[in-house]
Amino acid sequence: MIDVKGHCEPRFAAVHAALAASLGKDDVGASVAVYLGGEPVVDIWGGYADADRSADWERSTLTGVNSTTKNMTALCALILADRGELDLSAPVAAYWPEFAAAGKEHVLVRHVLSHSAGLPDLPGLTTVEELYDWETVTAGLAAQAPAWEPGTAAGYHALTFGFLIGEIVRRVTGRSLGAFFAEEVAEPLGADFHIGLSAEHDHRVAPLIPPPSLTDEYAASAPPGPDGARREVTGAAIRVKDANSVAWRRAQIPAVNGFGNARSVALVQSVLANRGTAGGVRLLSPRGCEPAWQEVFRGEDRVLGAPMCWTVGFGKFGNTFGWGGWGGSLVASDPDARMTVAYVMNQMIDRDRHEDNRGMEIIMAAYSGLH
Repeated sequence: MIDVKGHCEPRFAAVHAALAASLGKDDVGASVAVYLGGEPVVDIWGGYADADRSADWERSTLTGVNSTTKNMTALCALILADRGELDLSAPVAAYWPEFAAAGKEHVLVRHVLSHSAGLPDLPGLTTVEELYDWETVTAGLAAQAPAWEPGTAAGYHALTFGFLIGEIVRRVTGRSLGAFFAEEVAEPLGADFHIGLSAEHDHRVAPLIPPPSLTDEYAASAPPGPDGARREVTGAAIRVKDANSVAWRRAQIPAVNGFGNARSVALVQSVLANRGTAGGVRLLSPRGCEPAWQEVFRGEDRVLGAPMCWTVGFGKFGNTFGWGGWGGSLVASDPDARMTVAYVMNQMIDRDRHEDNRGMEIIMAAYSGLH
């Protein structure tokens, strides 16, 4: 039996059992956290930080969470909107004048946040290294014509989401998305989550482990939808070896290169589930949280090839909102229950080949603790 460490309130024993079962079956190392009313009720971890199982997964272990990062990027935009510095219904070009090119003068900030701006791809990029050049990528997006009339359809903006929101945040605040998040979110909350990771934290990183029978050449051929549906993505193919590289850690790719653990992911997102506060720290007003669960688009997602409901920055699934990352990490928040559940791991699963219910089983176990 794998030893699970940390704190778990007795009524959430099913969460502890679910992580232990996962570590005994599919997982190498993982962490799980549940926050209720902005306070931790579950903060557990176990297993190993490396594929060789030679180093324990510790309380302070970090790993790349891929698209679970989008939840953090969206929160930054909502904070600025709540402060009156960003109007979600304003044209993007009001903050980023060059963006009005090629028929995008009517693309609204909320279109970008709800994956309905018509800019799901980064055409012309052929290598991952090109993603590290912020100015070139954002200039390319500003010059690009939308693939559909903005607001009329949605298509998951796998990589462009972070560059688009990040550049809006940069134009409004003069700071990179990673710097804004660090100073306005992570620091006040004491959250150990990083968008772009500095060298001082490298020793704590558990590298992502490719899916069983695959190597670190395994690439994100397309973002997975809730049902595992995929389509071909144009541009650079991101491999596990890229996501584990030092260059990736140092870059600003705010859709996908966040580093944290379940504790930090749940702590940050619990702010939205708990009407703007967590651990006694207020980041935004109760009303400022509401766009996170208010539907903006419902219908077939052109990229995921599946029915989706998008809010301002998040996927909506019944009463919950949130999003997950390539390989398996995820976070889900329920504003009615004021609960946030996060699952972060290093062992990736390829949903094209295998079902991956690890995160969903954790969420269901958390709900059992509410009753």
